[in-house]
This record gives sequence, C-alpha cells and structure tokens, in this order.
Amino acid sequence: MNDIRRTILWVVFGFSLVMLWDQWQIHNGHKPTFFPSNLKVAQAPDNQGAAQTNATPAPVSGSTQPPQDNAVPALAAKSERIEVASDVLKITFETEGGSLVRAELLKHADAHHPGHNVTLLDDSKERVYMAQTGLVGSANSVPWPTHKTPMVFSGAKALKDGEDSFSVRFESAVVGDVRLIKTYTFKRGSYAIEVQHDIVNTAAAAIAPQLYVQLVRDGNKPEGESSFYSTFTGPAVFTSQKKYQKVEFADIEKGKADFEKQSSQGYVAMVQHYFASAWLLDDAQQRDIFARKIDNNLYSVGMVAPLPTIAAGGKLSQTARLFIGPQEEKNLEAIYPGLELVKDYGWLTILSKPLFWLLYELHKVIANWGWSIVALVVVLKAAFYWLNAQAYRSMGKMKAINPKIMDMRERLKDNPQQMQMEMMKIYREEKVNPLGGCLPIVVQIPFFIALYWVLLSSVEMRNAPWVGWVHDLAAPDTAFGVWFGVPIGLLPILMTATSMFQTWLNPTPPDPIQAKMMWFMPLAFSVMFFFFPAGLVLYWLSNNILSIAQQWMINKQLGLHK
Repeated sequence: MNDIRRTILWVVFGFSLVMLWDQWQIHNGHKPTFFPSNLKVAQAPDNQGAAQTNATPAPVSGSTQPPQDNAVPALAAKSERIEVASDVLKITFETEGGSLVRAELLKHADAHHPGHNVTLLDDSKERVYMAQTGLVGSANSVPWPTHKTPMVFSGAKALKDGEDSFSVRFESAVVGDVRLIKTYTFKRGSYAIEVQHDIVNTAAAAIAPQLYVQLVRDGNKPEGESSFYSTFTGPAVFTSQKKYQKVEFADIEKGKADFEKQSSQGYVAMVQHYFASAWLLDDAQQRDIFARKIDNNLYSVGMVAPLPTIAAGGKLSQTARLFIGPQEEKNLEAIYPGLELVKDYGWLTILSKPLFWLLYELHKVIANWGWSIVALVVVLKAAFYWLNAQAYRSMGKMKAINPKIMDMRERLKDNPQQMQMEMMKIYREEKVNPLGGCLPIVVQIPFFIALYWVLLSSVEMRNAPWVGWVHDLAAPDTAFGVWFGVPIGLLPILMTATSMFQTWLNPTPPDPIQAKMMWFMPLAFSVMFFFFPAGLVLYWLSNNILSIAQQWMINKQLGLHK
C-alpha cells in the first residue's frame, strides 16, 4: 500500500515539475518543451492589409462548407471614421461599409495601461478585431453592398442626458440595383447593439439576397495574458444542436475546425479572457455558419442568412444584434439564453455555474468580492465538514502511530516483505486506514477546481478591491513590489506558510525520500501563486486556514498536541 502511495506521489511530483518547466519556458519567451502550443503568434496585419483581405463571404445557402473568398473591390471614395458613445461603449465606425473598427468599454479600466479603458475591438498595428456585415449576391455581375461599400453617416453621436437610446445610420448608394441602410441603436446601460438592415430593391425584377454578419480578428492572445494559467482566445459557435463549441485558431489554419455548420438559432462569438463579442440573428432564421482564415494570422467567424424575396421596387428590414462587452453572467443570460457560456468554465460548468450563483448572492449581502470569496470558502468547508473531519481524523491516527511505524521500518529495513506485513498488522491493530485521509478529500476536489475556474473567469474580479494593499483581485498581489519580474505579495507568502504548516500537521511518510518530497512540493507550487490573481490566492489561503483550524482541533482531540 505504501509503495502505491509513493508511486502516485512521485507521478504527481514529476508531472508538476514538467508543467512548471514548460510554463517557465513560456514566461521567458521560449517555446514550451513538453506541451507545444498550436497557436501561431504573429504581428497583426496593418490596416491596409486587413482592408484588402477582409473578403465578402460567398453564398453558402444549402452548403455546410465555410464560405470562400469573393473579393469585391471597393468603390473609390474617401473613408472616414466616426466616433459615437453611449454610457458604457465608445464605438468607432468606418464609413466604408459602416463597420465597427474600435470599441472601448467605458466602465472597465485597462490594467496594463493606467488611465485608459479596455479596448476590445481595434484596427491598428497592434490588433485587428472588427465587426462587419453586408449582402451576398449581385446583379449583372455588380456585387450588392458589402462591408467594403462606401456609406454616408447620419444621426446622433452620443447618448444625451435623459435619453434611453440613440441611433446612427449608414446608407450606401445604389449598387447593383440595391441600396443598403444600416441603423445601429444603442441603449443606456447595454452592451447589446441592435443593428437593422434595410435593403431597398430598385431593380425591375425581384431579388433574393443573403445577409452576412462576421467578426474578424487576428490570432494573437490579448496583452498581459498569464503564462501560469491558460484561458481560451478565439471563435465560438452556439447552436441548438451542439450548444457551445470553441474553435481554435490553429484548427482554422489547418482547415480542421469542427463545429455545427447550419442552424436555425444561436450565435457566433469571439472570446477572450473576461470579454467577448457576438453576433445574434433572430431565432428560427436559418443560417449557415463559417469560420475561416482570410489572411496571415487573420480569421473570421460569422453567419450567412438567406432573406425573403424582395419584389421589384420593394424594401425589406432585417434585424440582428451585436454584443460587445464583459462576460457578466447575469447580463449575458438576459441578452440571449446560452450567451453566458462565452464565460467558459470548461468541463466543470455543471458545478461552476451554481458556485458562481452562490458567490453572486453572497456579494449582494457583503458588497465586497474579496470577503465574498472568503464567505464562499466558509460555506463550502461547512458543507464538507464531516468529510474533512473523517480525513483529518484518519491523518491524525496515522500521525499518532508514525513513531511505531518508523521503529518497525528501522528493525526490518533488510526484510521489505516482512516490513510490509508488519505495517499492515499495525494498521489493523490500530484500526487505521492508510487511505482514509485521501478518499474524503478526493470527493471535494471537483468542487474546488470548479471554484478555481469561477474566480479565474469572473470579470467581476477585475479592479475589485479587497482590503488595504489588494486593489485588484484579478491581478497578482504586489504588496512588496516586483523583483526581477516576479510580483512579490503578502498573500502568496502567507499561502506558502500555511501550506508548510499543513504539511507539518500531516503524518510524516515513513520513507525519508517521500517525506522530503512532501516538504518540497508546497514550496514548488508556491512559485505559481506569486503570478496568480490575488482573488485565487485569497481563495486557497482561506481554504488553508480553515483546514488548519479543523485539523488542529481534531489532532488535539486525539491527543497529538501536548
């Protein structure tokens, strides 16, 4: 039994060292040694390159294949940039196509650029990330208006005091006998923009256009992403058939992206840590879904929807919605059921969602996210009190008989078989289960991993203070500054100290090498906690303190503290 435990611990220890080395390589700008990433990191294309390669999707009705490039030369016209603002969004439009080329989130400060807000959409040398729409189809070989077609702006540029909404309008000239008018409506407090497409048929015959909506983005990770934990960046597709499907940029690059290609409901999105954008069409409207590479390190995800036939001289209005904002779970659920899944908890969603709900409800009462984390840990420890008590009682008994085990091992060190038999005899006589301290803890592991992802994914932690020196629960604790690129914080130091104290409370393994390893592991893992967000470290520290208190009490009941 002891050999099995030793083997398991060595495997865990070895894998931990491998992971730590890989992450250290990444942190220092090198390629990972053991787990290379498929993501190709490159500079974002410049504005001109992006404009030339953002081709209009070809018709895909009745096809499950991604649309192919169908480049449309823009009409000669000077493009202008128009800036408008609501109370939560500052948007920059391009009059070429009426596209959104920049989106600033006014309620979210940029942690990496003090004094600036988070910029999600952008079209610069550092980032290409835009939202575009247009029509698929042509008349007499003249393409209908796309996101490359010059348009004329009209409307308000800001939400005025006392108003709940305002609209901006982009209108094209007649192109291929079709005029396209886009009207964007912003509502107070909302990150969801209503986008109405008015399609005017000036031809003498009926037409059957298709509407496309797409998000275009480079494949680079957002600035400041940590090398010590991984979050998803890339397209996502939601359908009634397969629900939430993440699409890796690397799979698009290889032409191996696997997702539902047709649906009558759902959305497409671009997801990154804490923030997302998404296009939503009306449910029950059939649409084909695509994700494709359109240039070097530039990708798009979108939908193409066939529209009803428009009679000669007729007009059709089609509405879509565009979300650009933070992954606030409650707001996302209100915009569209299933949109909250862009806040990705992975395979533990079934546990993470109720844990976030509980954290959210605690925050309503406490009004401080840091203390809400502590309160949630208290609730979980209370829920698992009996299981923990069983585990600590078993570990306490193991600690009590440890001197007897050590004496026996010394006497029989030259007879391993007899040593094993004597050890099992001692366990039976003392009524100790050597695995009794492990099994109750294993049951709780999924819950604490789920809570880990809740705290890592929740945008509510950004810029949220706790006490004193902790001003941002989503950033590393830097109470003692940054030394040689390493943030030195009080919480990680306390975390390491409590981990070492817990090791002292546990029974010492009979094997000297195993015993040394048990002391070394908390030190090795503590390195990562200096780079973790303060909220995560606070969660582990709170759990450690409560575990120590319970284990100390049980050890005292067993007479282990004199």
